[in-house]
Amino acid sequence: MGLFDKVKTKLVNEFIDIIEWADDTKDTIVWKFPRYNNEIKNGAQLVVRPGQAAILVNEGALADVFMEGRHKLETANIPILSTLKGWKYGFDSPFKVDVFFVSLRDFVNQKWGTKNPIMLRDAEFGPIRVRAFGSYSFKVSNAENVLRKLSTTNEKYTVEDINEQLRNIIVTRFTDVIGEAKIPVLDVASNMNEFSELLHKNMDTEFADYGFQITKFLVENVSLPPEVEAMLDKRTSMGIIGDMNKFTQFSMANSIETAAKNEGMGGAFVGAGFGMGMGNMMGNQMQNSMNQNNQQNNNGGNNNPPPPPLAQFYIAVNGAQQGPYDANTIAQMISGGQITKATMMWKNGMAGWATADTLAELAQYFNSVPPPPPPPAP
Repeated sequence: MGLFDKVKTKLVNEFIDIIEWADDTKDTIVWKFPRYNNEIKNGAQLVVRPGQAAILVNEGALADVFMEGRHKLETANIPILSTLKGWKYGFDSPFKVDVFFVSLRDFVNQKWGTKNPIMLRDAEFGPIRVRAFGSYSFKVSNAENVLRKLSTTNEKYTVEDINEQLRNIIVTRFTDVIGEAKIPVLDVASNMNEFSELLHKNMDTEFADYGFQITKFLVENVSLPPEVEAMLDKRTSMGIIGDMNKFTQFSMANSIETAAKNEGMGGAFVGAGFGMGMGNMMGNQMQNSMNQNNQQNNNGGNNNPPPPPLAQFYIAVNGAQQGPYDANTIAQMISGGQITKATMMWKNGMAGWATADTLAELAQYFNSVPPPPPPPAP
């Protein structure tokens, strides 16, 4: 190889003739082409891919901006740089200039949230603290603004470098909007789309000042402190229960079933007695409720005192309880022989089970029972 060929090869290697950015990341906003000390060749090819913009910077001054496509760098195509360089009649020699590529893609699924609770005055709950979080997407709307105000001479500028500032803007605007909107906390969920759109509009100007545009903004959740949510759950439960009398009866029925299955309360017999007591209480409550309703219906709603409750008896047969039975039924069972004087019985108000012949109110039924018939004649 001759001396001329070596010089030619050296010049070619020192001059840059293709400038491009094959972005393989998802979070890079600005990337500076690594020119080092090389010069850009006259007529070099600038390749700007879809979703990119390229900006030429000469000695700290922004020059020409190129959008997607293949561009040949010559006097006709870079008028601002030509003016800055003073190339009145074109140029034939290489030149030095910084090339910055700016990504115009959508940076999606960016998270935002309140670090500390926001104090609000709610119409229903009064002073209250709320938290909120969501997501947003943004893109570069003005590449020159981004380069001037944010990345400047940095060789690489990413989403992470600006995300904290954008989140601060969102939280500030969120606090302002939710305070002025005066939407009750319990109604925020039903107005989530409208609330998100209102916040979106309020942040457009501040994002645009940095050269960005919000493409999507979502409020995913507005939450109350855990202790307040717990009280709301109780309030909701009470609303679902509705009639407290019916709920009490239902709870007592469950208690009876549990007690009947519990053999640790002194044996099955004691469990049965407990179950009968609870059942009797529930029966009396239900009977009283029906008597009150009937009395009000019969008297046109007058508040007359209800009649005394009817006595309810339980009997023990082979270690199991039966009943309750009213006095008329007990009388029939005594006449039929199902109940004898030795039958164990219990009613509300008794301390424990006792034989039937010890109950004063049943004595008349036993006295009216005829003796056993005489044996047949021989």
